[in-house]
Amino acid sequence: MKAEMVTTLKRQATKILADLSLSHEPILITEQGRPAAYLVNVEDYEFQQRRLQLLEGIARGERAIQEGRVYSQAEAEAKMQKWLK
Repeated sequence: MKAEMVTTLKRQATKILADLSLSHEPILITEQGRPAAYLVNVEDYEFQQRRLQLLEGIARGERAIQEGRVYSQAEAEAKMQKWLK
């Protein structure tokens, strides 16, 4: 992973963004020698967000199963009847 100082980002933002769009490799931005932020391509960020939402949905489903909050096929159809017409 590439790392850049925040001062370099300020001075060379256009070049850094161009490199990012080509490589799609996140860039670690450092400030006073410490990690401050990651700079990522927009498409990659949006993909990560969709993946995170999917994983959170799976985790909610697994929790529901563990807690016994499940319905049989017939119960689910009865509860969703108004949308299944």
